[in-house]
Amino acid sequence: MLSLQHPDVHWFVPLELSKRGSDADKQLDAAADALAEEMAARREQPLYAPVVGLASHPVASIRLLLKRLALTPAMGKRKVFVLGDAERLVPQLGMEVAANALLKALEEPPADSVIILTAADPNALLPTILSRVVLVRVARIADSDVTAFVQQTATGRSQDEMEQRVTAAEGCIGKLFATDAHRSGQVDQAARFTEAPLLFALGQAPFQARGGFTDMLDALAGRLRSEAKRGGDTEKLVEAIALVLDARDLAQGNVNPQLLAAVLAEDLQARRAS
Repeated sequence: MLSLQHPDVHWFVPLELSKRGSDADKQLDAAADALAEEMAARREQPLYAPVVGLASHPVASIRLLLKRLALTPAMGKRKVFVLGDAERLVPQLGMEVAANALLKALEEPPADSVIILTAADPNALLPTILSRVVLVRVARIADSDVTAFVQQTATGRSQDEMEQRVTAAEGCIGKLFATDAHRSGQVDQAARFTEAPLLFALGQAPFQARGGFTDMLDALAGRLRSEAKRGGDTEKLVEAIALVLDARDLAQGNVNPQLLAAVLAEDLQARRAS
């Protein structure tokens, strides 16, 4: 199991499928191949960066899960299905049948199966899914343990840099593996939004507000928090952060990013002017 090769432990992670066809069987095969490739990569490098971009759990992955759910366990008494980053289980056109079957499976899984969903933010899960699961909150890891982990894995870094990484991790070792390029991209996007919000809004795709757009909102909230720590107008900054977090919640519901960015820009401008 630790080497991601147990036949009764099925891992499902967000994907960006390149093969898009009308044949459902071919889509299912493409999802199975993509998942196999991802698991092979994680066997080679178990420490991997957070999911970025528009990766999601596509319809084909859900159908593959349901197909495997009907199988008899190969070695153990039960099968275990792990859906990572379950907040990326987004509504998709043509997914209605698969989505309903998944909800039924979550509500009444087969007696020989256990389904585990992981999510960094449970509030980002679809309400229909949230109502059918038992929440298990994983406690924050102590900074001393994160520091020990950094010392074991991060060579050639100064003490100050390691302390900064531990603080930024906020008790989550996974955050240590967000690549510098990814963090830089988030900051650049937030800066673009701040400098020219309407141009930024027009540059967004008119669909799929999760992924990169949500990352930008996270970076924007971080900029506002840093400004508050430096002694900015606390009251206005707190209100601005609340607006960004509200926009982030809306983004999880697949609101048009162009519209969302434009409204947020207008609200933030009005808040600064008041």
